[in-house]
Amino acid sequence: MTRIDAKFAELTAAGKKAFVAYVMAGDPDEAKSLEIVKALPDAGVDIIELGLPFTDPMADGQTIQLAGQRALDQGMTLDKTLALAAAFRETDTTTPIVLMGYYNPIYSHGVDKFLTDAIKAGIDGLIVVDLPPEEDDELCIPAQKAGLNFIRLATPTTDDKRLPTVLQNTSGFVYYVSVTGTTGAAAASGADVAPEVARIKAKTDLPVIVGFGVRTPEKAQEIAAVADGTVVGSAIVSEIASGKSVEEIAAYVKSLADGAHRA
Repeated sequence: MTRIDAKFAELTAAGKKAFVAYVMAGDPDEAKSLEIVKALPDAGVDIIELGLPFTDPMADGQTIQLAGQRALDQGMTLDKTLALAAAFRETDTTTPIVLMGYYNPIYSHGVDKFLTDAIKAGIDGLIVVDLPPEEDDELCIPAQKAGLNFIRLATPTTDDKRLPTVLQNTSGFVYYVSVTGTTGAAAASGADVAPEVARIKAKTDLPVIVGFGVRTPEKAQEIAAVADGTVVGSAIVSEIASGKSVEEIAAYVKSLADGAHRA
């Protein structure tokens, strides 16, 4: 059982929905990024999604693209991202960390070495948005054999024919993208999301977490109410980009987490 599996078991036992927060590793700089990540659990975050900076983040909107560029400009790398996770693990051994990014840096690092280094750093799961199920032998299956969850995205365009393929080797949870388009592109709607979540849950026992288009505590509650939890990314990254203090960012995150936990 991974930390992700344990966290969902804990939340289910407590009758609570999950709140997942995304931040880009190294944004706005390495030191402050670590401070922000360390502040997330006390702000109510159940699972941390740690973005891996990449030069061509095709699934991300402008907000996260710019965050990745800021991190790269500060010299952030895959090794430094894993070092950040390891530094977090020095004081927190229970909060799950999902590394979210693209395959190129992992491929360049070497898959076997990456998996060894990721586990050593305390990573619990992976979301690699540009590796389709047809390429599961590349990373998904080796990752799961190594003890990492491999989390797959389902979208409004994932029809009933495609869905079983998407779910086949998924573990940890399913990440449902609530809107078509890139991150931060539009607002999510509970009325639209609910039947899609039900459709996915009819095909899997995994928790279904919904992301893209959640910016307010009210929206976090609305979306979490029709799923097993919600993810907020671009809205948090925008707070970081505005230059707010770690305390101000944590207060905003707590308001979102409280919203999701009220669901």
